[in-house]
Amino acid sequence: MCLRNDESISYRNFVGWMYLGVKIRIEVDEETEMEKLKVGVLGATGMVGQRFITLLVNHPWFELTTLAASPRSAGKTYAEAVEGKWKLDIPMPEEVKDMIVQDVSKVEEVAKDVDFVFSAVDMKKDEIKAIEEAYAKTETPVVSNNSAHRWTSDVPMVVPEINPDHYQLIEAQKKRLGTTHGFIAVKPNCSIQSYTPALAAWMQFEPYEVIVSTYQAISGAGKNFESWPEMEHNIIPYIGGEEEKSEKEPLRVLGSLEGDHIDLIDGLKISAQCIRVPILNGHTATVFVKFHKKPTKEELVEALRNYRGEPQELELPSAPKQFIQYLEEDDRPQVSLDVNYENGMGISIGRLREDSIYDWKFVGLSHNTLRGAAGGGVEAAEYLAKKGYITKK
Repeated sequence: MCLRNDESISYRNFVGWMYLGVKIRIEVDEETEMEKLKVGVLGATGMVGQRFITLLVNHPWFELTTLAASPRSAGKTYAEAVEGKWKLDIPMPEEVKDMIVQDVSKVEEVAKDVDFVFSAVDMKKDEIKAIEEAYAKTETPVVSNNSAHRWTSDVPMVVPEINPDHYQLIEAQKKRLGTTHGFIAVKPNCSIQSYTPALAAWMQFEPYEVIVSTYQAISGAGKNFESWPEMEHNIIPYIGGEEEKSEKEPLRVLGSLEGDHIDLIDGLKISAQCIRVPILNGHTATVFVKFHKKPTKEELVEALRNYRGEPQELELPSAPKQFIQYLEEDDRPQVSLDVNYENGMGISIGRLREDSIYDWKFVGLSHNTLRGAAGGGVEAAEYLAKKGYITKK
């Protein structure tokens, strides 16, 4: 693809080409350029932290100013800190190589230079909860990829296309924390992204029983084949903690806001098995569903293709134009063909057919480190900024 000198491009297209390793230059019209929010990444040296960095270096709304990690990385340049540990299949951005990594535990020092932070720290659960609350109490919003606060009653766990109204919990959380601007917002587990959007699109048909098996990429464990060679030509039928997350988290995402907490969706049961497979990026799910109201295939497909959320209406920079695509071919979705749909932010559904025991079955696919992790976090922050939850300090 070529650009004329006078052509402009969107951030969405830029991100897609960046994943393909294409180097291009963006020129922004000074009249339309807005003052960017300053952002830091906590846990910047890990795989999700690396993905956050690649998404932020050319973001139209956010300016990446701060990288923080463990004390052993603090004081080094970012290139030195991740030497031999860069795990993505795209190059490290030149813009961050000489940035000095700060000590994530020095909360006040890190927080003073940013308007908000993304959290991808690798710590024990109690330590994550404590450090994220510490940052929030400095009046610094925290958008977290971690699971530690997903079941804290006043912390919203949101897929912006599905349940953005849950962000209203932030006001109750601020009261508990004693903050004016600081809060924590989390995104759900990567595994649920391959089937929960379909369930959301089909709520009018009242799904009540779901069986799902997920086939999860190794990048979900923060690894690649170089760091996990035993995964080549191998399948591991266990991923610690994933099955509980895959069964329970959709119930909260699809639940209803009730004052200072979320009521889980009533009448929906999910049973899950989660399997690690030798794929770098992309979580696939095979799903069986029973409905109280019996839909036709045409009705289910139409509901998927017509499903839109607020990110699409608001035209957020990272939001896919078409959130869910339905693929008619018998051999789709495939990781090699479909994982980067909508720059890794869209959901691919296929093989929808009647089942002999359940009503319908299908296959879903999502990109686990984009839609399922850092990309979903960036989109969440865009929504929070657009709605005034995240502002300049």
